Amino acid sequence: MEKKVDICIVGAGPGGMLLAYLLAKKNISVLLLESTSQIAKSFRGEHINEEGEEILKKYDLYDAVEELGLLKMERLEYWYNGFLTKVIEADPAVGHLGIHVPQTHLLQVILQHAKECPSFSYQLNTRVTSLIQDEAGQYIGVKAKQDGEELLVYCHLVVGADGRYSTVRKKAQIDSEIRKHGFDLLWARIPAPKNWTPSIKMALVDGMQISLFTQVNDYVQIGWNIEQGSYSALRKQPFEPFIEKLIQAFPQLASAVRENITSWRDFILLDVFSTQSSSWGADGLVLIGDAVHTMTPTGAYGLNCAMKDADVLVELIEQQDTLKKLDFLTCGNMRKKEIEQLQMMQIEKEQGFLSQFEVMT
Repeated sequence: MEKKVDICIVGAGPGGMLLAYLLAKKNISVLLLESTSQIAKSFRGEHINEEGEEILKKYDLYDAVEELGLLKMERLEYWYNGFLTKVIEADPAVGHLGIHVPQTHLLQVILQHAKECPSFSYQLNTRVTSLIQDEAGQYIGVKAKQDGEELLVYCHLVVGADGRYSTVRKKAQIDSEIRKHGFDLLWARIPAPKNWTPSIKMALVDGMQISLFTQVNDYVQIGWNIEQGSYSALRKQPFEPFIEKLIQAFPQLASAVRENITSWRDFILLDVFSTQSSSWGADGLVLIGDAVHTMTPTGAYGLNCAMKDADVLVELIEQQDTLKKLDFLTCGNMRKKEIEQLQMMQIEKEQGFLSQFEVMT
């Protein structure tokens, strides 16, 4: 099977989905390919910041997302040995310290808007296997498989929005520098206790950070930093002493933790690293989001950066006469310095976390 479109986007996360919609609004034909069986797949980073909020409002998406459900964080708290020691309130001018937006809500809204555009199409269960180049070496499409059937997509631009393990980046042989941060992350989710204030709570356990993020529908997401590469050894140890440390850090969670986190299987491991790619693309190809600059969970920048990449790329396309004349690497040049600054900020936050507890320790 063959298809021809102006732009083929690989990866239907927030960055790829937003880009597809914004391009389709301009009557640019777009095919969005997603390797999984559903658009709203499991996702861990679901907090948008002021920049993400501004982008959603810029494209009249925010109200629809809010109608489905979002939750504004009212305060940031630091806890030590089960006691609240420091509180930072949201700036009234901003109104929050981050907003929890379930990925299902975000993608559902963008997809609904995109489906209203005749130039938008998408395919699930479609895995890219290779990239297509012309005799001059320019990328002119992708080869993919859907349910065992081969699909050839020819286009003026291939966009890799397919995450931290990007197939598009690898097939284009674009190098990516990986930086380890000394920790991995265990995720878990539990029901929030009654009268739980929408907030972000931080604690220090065995010299490592534990974070609680309030979520829509009365849930709490737990992010527990552990020493890099230590999880396999940790799983061989008794589970109960480990989980008791969480209860000691946040006594108000005791019942919810004991009822909902009963074994190591109730945690999901995230291998934490950040990356910067040597290039943001090539002739006929561009990368956005984690595919080109993987962010760590610190500060919840990843989702917002992916949407910003899409926003910048769309504006760049709007300024050009035709796709064929467009210098797509300009997008990378515009964003690279800002991403480098954010990644350095993440490192500073990680290294400075212990200083929040110096008086107590």
